[in-house]
Amino acid sequence: MPAFSSPAPGVQSANFRFRCIGCGDLSDSASQDFRCAHCGDLLEITYPQWKKAKPNAETLKAAWSERRLSQSPVDLSGVWRFRDLLPAPDTTADEAHIITLREGNTPLYELPQCARSADVSRLFAKHQGMNPTGSFKDCGMTVAATFARRAGFRWVACASTGNTSASMAAYAARGGMRSLVLVPEGKISWSKLSQALDYGAVTCQLRTDFDGCLRLLQELVRRAPVHQLNSINPFRLEGQKTLALELLEQLDWQPPDHIIVPGGNLGNSSAIGKAFVEMRELGLISRLPRLSVIQAEGANALVRTLRETGGQRLVSVQAETRATAIRIGNPASWKKAAHVLEATGGACEQVSEIEIAQAKAEIGAEGIGCEPASAVTLAGLKKLVKQKFVQPDESVVLVLTGNLLKDPDFTIEFHRGELFKGSADEEASAGLDPLRRAPIVLDATLDAVIRTLEQAEKS
Repeated sequence: MPAFSSPAPGVQSANFRFRCIGCGDLSDSASQDFRCAHCGDLLEITYPQWKKAKPNAETLKAAWSERRLSQSPVDLSGVWRFRDLLPAPDTTADEAHIITLREGNTPLYELPQCARSADVSRLFAKHQGMNPTGSFKDCGMTVAATFARRAGFRWVACASTGNTSASMAAYAARGGMRSLVLVPEGKISWSKLSQALDYGAVTCQLRTDFDGCLRLLQELVRRAPVHQLNSINPFRLEGQKTLALELLEQLDWQPPDHIIVPGGNLGNSSAIGKAFVEMRELGLISRLPRLSVIQAEGANALVRTLRETGGQRLVSVQAETRATAIRIGNPASWKKAAHVLEATGGACEQVSEIEIAQAKAEIGAEGIGCEPASAVTLAGLKKLVKQKFVQPDESVVLVLTGNLLKDPDFTIEFHRGELFKGSADEEASAGLDPLRRAPIVLDATLDAVIRTLEQAEKS
């Protein structure tokens, strides 16, 4: 494959520019690694025209509401319906080339049982696992894939712990592009990997971890005509910020007191926080909710970064957790996430594997279900309540990032009592027995089934 030296992504538009999060340099284009040419920091997308002609908040709300009645593909998307605040295509003709699978439009559930468990009065979950490929990644991928195709790329690629690969492969297939997936061997759920395979991705299992996969991808895109769609791609974060817009619309534009997000590569928390800041600037909301990030103890790079360096220098870790979607030790968007925590007054906390398993089972008992990485939000909320950072009478929204079916092995092993078998947590995990619902093997007789019902009734 020949070297690729022309500018990328090659998309220039009057409605946005690239801004370095470090030195603040503004540019009309970005290199393939999406880093500042002057200081090497990550780029974000900004909208200079808002300072000259700020969109009217009430007009925006009315337009977004009216589009819900439209049957246009661009309006059926829960992302592109908010295109006024996105790096949108320039013309109506361009809208026809948007790659969409009707992403977004995800439900907001109330969780009364989990609220009691966490000792808060009302608790909600914004379930991004209800997206087309089963995770929040779709909301960012529709934007990033659309601009990749618009820039003329035939190949897109990502390093992934699973959800990104599934989403990228689906949107590439939908948009007529080829996709390359780099995943760590033996450290990804087969459910997620099967999605990438089914959507036609060239899938490489590398003998390294996620961070090693990402380093290799960074080298690849500098030498080959391949466009990376990991969350360092700022178009991804623009799409993912629509979660916050949709959430506030569902709450009648009354911000919750707290929103709690899982922390992996930290692109999602960065995107959601960016959206809240922009909404306040535009007058869509009058105050910022506190955005908090929760990580697994075994993949706690941001927690350690804030505690040990005050957010001045990334402390990388050798990531290890059964919550595979956040098994990342060198998060690319750590500095963006740190800025969001500072801007919103949020907290950063870590939770154990047992706490994750318990929280996941409690969410499942609500009839909702989520992948393990999502459950860190409930586990983290309990800690924040005990620390009095979250008050019992405050409103809280958990962001559930992935579907229950993303990691069924975790769920099966938990309910069979096998999840912690042979580990240092085995003895302590006995306290989770009341939450377990192992399948019961019976003789095929009516009496056996009735006895089982009677026993269940007593429990």
